[in-house]
Amino acid sequence: MADTLLEIKDLCVQFGGLSALERVSFAVSPGEIVGLIGPNGAGKTTVFNLITGIYPPTSGSVTLNGRTISGKKTHLIFQSGVARTFQNIRLFKKLSVLDNVRIAAHSQMRYGPLTGALRLPGYWRDESETTARAMDMLGIFDLAGYAEATASSLPYGAQRRLEIARALISRPRLLLLDEPAAGMNPTETRALMSTIREVRDRFGVAILLIEHDMRLVMGICERLVVLDYGQVIAAGAPDEIRRDERVVKAYLGGSAV
Repeated sequence: MADTLLEIKDLCVQFGGLSALERVSFAVSPGEIVGLIGPNGAGKTTVFNLITGIYPPTSGSVTLNGRTISGKKTHLIFQSGVARTFQNIRLFKKLSVLDNVRIAAHSQMRYGPLTGALRLPGYWRDESETTARAMDMLGIFDLAGYAEATASSLPYGAQRRLEIARALISRPRLLLLDEPAAGMNPTETRALMSTIREVRDRFGVAILLIEHDMRLVMGICERLVVLDYGQVIAAGAPDEIRRDERVVKAYLGGSAV
């Protein structure tokens, strides 16, 4: 469909005799913020790993702008416009904050190996442009003052923001956020909500996020997809999902009141 950026259709994956996902289907439109929620072990991160090529699907497909990306190598999916953050922060902790962002722009460098080895003008031009872009990105996330600090020295919330900044420098069309508020206090979570909205509005990127903080999910997501035991049990606007008896039962283990 012309208004569909990401389409997941009948996605299944098995690990030995265990079926982790069964016929999962949903779509994300350009510029949309969609939440992927469900109890622990429901298969949410498995969906992300299938989208980004970490796992191959047993059956079904993942398409981006109408082109199949399921089964492709991770770096090719990244180059096609999909970036992600991880549930456990994965920064280059011994590198500077600036270099963490610069390194993610490597795939967009135009100079070749010879130009880089000989430090020809094209090398310096590309490197200068990348540094300027990286500094602009750090400024958006209030991290410019930490540019020369090592990533490991940042406070926890700042490390989360750095991960998002690093993902965005690649100019993705789809940004996957895996529990971005994990470990944050309420003040940091409120700031993160504003950041996610600004990211969508400023960069025009679609966002698919996994999150257990229902205040954040209900506050920023336009649609929600709910997984339980590897299957989609509900999908719709936040108000619909809040009242859905299947969702309440999955989270609370009892019938909705």
